[in-house]
Amino acid sequence: MRYKMFMRVSEAQQAFFAARRPRKDSPHTTDAYRRDLAGITALLLRELDRSPDELTVEMLTAQALRNAFGAFADTHAKSSVLRAWSTWNQFLTFCVSDGLLAGNPMGAVARPKAPPLTPKPLRGEETPEQLLAAAADGSRRTRDPWPERDVLVIALGLVAGLRAAEMRALTARSLVGRQGEMRLHVHGKGSRDRSIPVQPIMEKIIEEYLASCRRRFPQQRFGPSTPLLRDRAGEPIGRGALEYLVKSCYRWAGLHDRVPVGANLHALRHTFATRLAEDGATASEIMALLGHASLATSQNYIEATGREQRAAAASNRTYRALDGIV
Repeated sequence: MRYKMFMRVSEAQQAFFAARRPRKDSPHTTDAYRRDLAGITALLLRELDRSPDELTVEMLTAQALRNAFGAFADTHAKSSVLRAWSTWNQFLTFCVSDGLLAGNPMGAVARPKAPPLTPKPLRGEETPEQLLAAAADGSRRTRDPWPERDVLVIALGLVAGLRAAEMRALTARSLVGRQGEMRLHVHGKGSRDRSIPVQPIMEKIIEEYLASCRRRFPQQRFGPSTPLLRDRAGEPIGRGALEYLVKSCYRWAGLHDRVPVGANLHALRHTFATRLAEDGATASEIMALLGHASLATSQNYIEATGREQRAAAASNRTYRALDGIV
């Protein structure tokens, strides 16, 4: 078999994305793949002292990739290195299957061990309620307070378990069903749609938020298919602005020390899932409500609640001795 090893890496990467089109990857996934490929490619160019037009597939040797990933690891977190390794492994697997390479060299490139998937809910039993109360009271002292929006965003995380991208994809049409039996239709990660039952109070929160939009932006039309969440200018809210909104809600409520490191908005989703597990939801129920691709991911929340572990620890006979001396 004659391999097309003299194809430019940039062309091979274009072919890789063209081949993935039938998979219908989300824009977020595609952007992440492009960043991972571009980041390592830049290091390969520096390592091999080549221009983009000179870098060919045949130069993607184990040694060159090891050096590039080593430099990448010096300035990136373990999770970023692991994600980049996975992206390049998929890209080079494609190169092999498309006859561009004789074999995938990524097997010779070390990768960090995947960290255990541990939920990161908000700390403190009453923290979610305190956060909602503070948002409703307008505690977030910004230049332009918008408590209706703050409450809606926090509620979407705490009672529906939505990711940031899922919140931004919501429209007024996402709330469907008969009054009192409404469901939130969510376009989830990996194009997995799901429907989440919501209580009447969520209908009211969304209605109050939409009313506040009409007061703030009387010249704008908010149709049923336009993005639900807006920024201060009335435009669809961006990812960074949404993350900042939630982070500032924690800060103004005085609860920032109860947020696990690196969680921020995702801590709301983890709190939703953890409370489901604590209240007896099964892994399959959690999987359906959160839109997980794997039942094992949902099982993590069951295990994290530690009901069985707590019961086992409580049976320790030493506790009886402690009861007798305290």
